[in-house]
Amino acid sequence: MLIVIGGGSGMIGRALAERLRDRGDRVVTLVRRTPAGADEIGWDPASGYLDPQALAGADAVINLSGASLAKLPWTRAYRTEILHSRVSATTAITGALHERARIGEPVAVLVSASAVGVYGSRPGEQLTEASAPGGGFLAEVVRAWEGAARAAPEATRVVLARTGLVIGPEGATAPVRTLARFGLAGPLGSGRQHWPWVSLHDEAAALVHLIDSELDGPVNIVGPHAATAGEVIRAVAHHEHRPYWLPAPAFAITAALGTAGRELLLADQRVIPAALAADGFAFRHDNVDAAVDDLD
Repeated sequence: MLIVIGGGSGMIGRALAERLRDRGDRVVTLVRRTPAGADEIGWDPASGYLDPQALAGADAVINLSGASLAKLPWTRAYRTEILHSRVSATTAITGALHERARIGEPVAVLVSASAVGVYGSRPGEQLTEASAPGGGFLAEVVRAWEGAARAAPEATRVVLARTGLVIGPEGATAPVRTLARFGLAGPLGSGRQHWPWVSLHDEAAALVHLIDSELDGPVNIVGPHAATAGEVIRAVAHHEHRPYWLPAPAFAITAALGTAGRELLLADQRVIPAALAADGFAFRHDNVDAAVDDLD
């Protein structure tokens, strides 16, 4: 297959591209710099336009573009960038998809990154793909982001890959490991809020599964067994052979980080991968300890 990836330079994109190439697919990456070879095509996602020729012959497009949520603080300007970077990149891709469909060469599938932030903080609830959106900044971002993806042509199957915390060597896991290495790991707030997590291996494997399957619409990419923030951080501390002891009160997190603190660290989201489970996807890491143990 020929797979085009937007946002392929990040941790998830690199792992996905490696997995696709290992199974014999050709991967073309959309890049914002001057292309370095035949497997790269230049684009400017901020403009909201992508040359339709970039998708010529593609069997699937994977859209992972968007400003990092792990970059703190979320100033007013950066919140605008978080939203705009996702909507403009997705609009560029769906516009190119429409042009391919118009000339009779539709792309079969678009797998567009999304986030479990759409559910908001929902203590005591079990959240599946059928759950209604919640409130908050991230929920608003995801609704706009997914709305841009749903604008793809009818001939293209659209999958909205709602991902949680990806446990890998980079991204949101990295600062937790740094705190642990300095002996500063401990509960954030109560530590009992649920953090939807998934290993990097399973994230990439699930995205490949979504290319090949017939699933469409929202799909939660999270581990099969829920974990609390305390369990995730304790697992990281154990992995680094350091203690889990130093609490960070909720009021201090909110005072320091504002919206990011409330919605990234203190939100309670017990998210279930119902669609993947029903579609027969097999997780390599079914609990957070196994995912963390496989970091190195």
